[in-house]
Amino acid sequence: MRYLVISDIHANLEAFEAVMAAAAPLGWDHVLVLGDLVGYGADPNAVIDRVRDLAPHAVIRGNHDKVGSGIESADGFNAVARSAIHWTLDALTDANRAWLAALPAGPVLVNELIEICHGTPFDEDAYVFDDLDALRALHASKRQLCLFGHTHVQVGYSIANSQFAVETVSDARPLEVALDGHARYLINPGSVGQPRDGDPRAGFALVDTDRRRVTIHRIPYPVARAQARILEMGLPEILAERLGVGR
Repeated sequence: MRYLVISDIHANLEAFEAVMAAAAPLGWDHVLVLGDLVGYGADPNAVIDRVRDLAPHAVIRGNHDKVGSGIESADGFNAVARSAIHWTLDALTDANRAWLAALPAGPVLVNELIEICHGTPFDEDAYVFDDLDALRALHASKRQLCLFGHTHVQVGYSIANSQFAVETVSDARPLEVALDGHARYLINPGSVGQPRDGDPRAGFALVDTDRRRVTIHRIPYPVARAQARILEMGLPEILAERLGVGR
């Protein structure tokens, strides 16, 4: 079985379409979506419509999905994020707002190998920023492979026999991570529509359960078009600028 793993699309239709086009020839059976379909970007309805058309095997909510659907307040957001998510709440159709509000919280157990979460297995809104965060998440996970999002950074960690390792020390993309039967893994496929690791290209991953491989990908997309859409919709200019630098 091959799973296409996407996270943090953030209403960036141009990036999402580029990822789907790049993933098509690679081959996949099911889609896993790790949350934050909306927020920041200019096309929340189009992104949700396309995700729904994919009939994902599993899709969970992110923090922007909760606020953008109206089930939580934006009190914890900074001024720019708050402005964008209020715009999103108004822009969503009633049907898409209801669908977004009904998304389950992570973690979700996908199968005997995989679980997914937005932030961490112990808190859907917590961030994995460093090794200690990663270790806590690894110890809280219930499957060998835990896939997470939220940080918008492509990264992978493992632990085996009390030995902790970072699996993404190479900058090469695509990058294959072989799943050793004695280790546990915590892997972020990166953000489709809002990368924050200094690389503006869209990120995604493929998990091959038969070969026991996770392949992390990075692909270019028409950033200028996504930036123009943000400005066209009257969203804060900084949201367009940051797409160009991946921050």
